[in-house]
This record gives sequence, structure tokens and C-alpha cells, in this order.
Amino acid sequence: MSSKISHHESRTWNYDVFLSFRGEDTRKTFTDHLYAALNQRGIHTFRDDEELERGMSISPELLKAIESSRIAIVVFSKDYASSKWCLEELAKIIDCINGYSKGPRTVFPVFYHVDPSDVQKLQGCYGEAMERHERELPVQEMEKVRRWRSALSRAASLSGWDVKRDNGGYPYSFPYSYL
Repeated sequence: MSSKISHHESRTWNYDVFLSFRGEDTRKTFTDHLYAALNQRGIHTFRDDEELERGMSISPELLKAIESSRIAIVVFSKDYASSKWCLEELAKIIDCINGYSKGPRTVFPVFYHVDPSDVQKLQGCYGEAMERHERELPVQEMEKVRRWRSALSRAASLSGWDVKRDNGGYPYSFPYSYL
């Protein structure tokens, strides 16, 4: 029996889009504007600070939100890879597009003032963050780092939007036709 989920299963989506981002980098700037623009266009979007109920454990709620979203937008910023939780979100999202878990089958990466090749090849701040995780995590958790590396490389290989190259990052020029 295959571990992959059938592409033909019926789905009920709670969200059109799940936003994955490093809050310290983009929450009050780019991500706020993107979130507002998506909502203005009637695109129901999950963003952690808007949709989580108080007192709920963050991890299970975020995983549930990923699984109940049709599309994921991942905002790769300078410190995205320094967050273990961002990397866990990304690994879950990649599991979904690979068919190993229910959830979004479409992922749209946004490269917010980072070079897409740095994310894909794990160099620059992305390589440094992964090396730091390898030093800080116990040996028995190195499989996580391998998963994170693979997820970063896979996500960065997808067709996306480079903020530096495309209109300076103004969210209203985001290619909404992909959604």
C-alpha cells in the first residue's frame, strides 16, 4: 500500500491560502500588505496571528491549518531558515505537495530580499542557519535538519516571485492569477 494520499480524494478547504513567513522579518511589512491584498480579493487566507485561538497549542493548530489550505505561499526572508518552526511548516507543506500528507498541492514561493539560489543551494544566510541548527540540535535530531534542507531546496526550485526583481516587492503587484 502506498503512503501517498490519493489525488482524487474529496477535499473541503477551510482556507484558500496558508501564509508561511518569519514574523520578525515581514509580519509588519510585506506579509501584512500581502495578507490585506489577498483578503481584499476575497482570498480566505490563514496567517498565524489572525486565526489561532488563544490558549491553543500553536503546533497542532498550524499543522491543521496547513492541511486545510488549498495553496501555500512561503515568504522566504533573511531569517526564515533560522526559525525551527518555519522549517517545520515548510517540511509539512512539502510533504503535502509530494502527496505524503493531506493539504496544499500548490506552493508559491516568494523570495523577499533573498536570492532564490541561496535558498535552493543553502548558501549565504540559509547555509549559515542550517549549519547553526546542525551544531545546536542533538545528534538524534539530525534527521530533522536533513528534512529541512530537502524542503528548502525543493521549495526554492518551484516557480515563484522574486521581490527584488519583480516590482520591488509591492504586494499589490503580486501575481494573483496564480491563485
